[in-house]
Amino acid sequence: MTQHAIDLDESQFEEKVLNHPGVVLVDFWAPWCGPCRAIAPMIEKIAQEFHGDVSVVKFNVDQSPNLSGQMGIRSVPTLMIFRQGELIKELNGAPDPHALVDLLESTLAGPAAP
Repeated sequence: MTQHAIDLDESQFEEKVLNHPGVVLVDFWAPWCGPCRAIAPMIEKIAQEFHGDVSVVKFNVDQSPNLSGQMGIRSVPTLMIFRQGELIKELNGAPDPHALVDLLESTLAGPAAP
């Protein structure tokens, strides 16, 4: 079975991110954002490659204004990596795919990433 990034609404953030027992990659995006559309295939590929190890979720900032404000989202795309509900790393802008994979692997392996 292929895993895909899951589009959520802000009411699901606590359950699917903060209360998740493992690692979650959160993609804050917007449909009008060119870089967001550009990294969408990479996000989907990561969801497939890390299936079972990393939950990949997406929040449309236009549809989740309260959550975007709470999380301090000032630009999109913004990616956040959580482990057991704790924010480990925030990445603003389109990340290097290899660096993101390395960061997810190190987050899965152990202590907080720098």
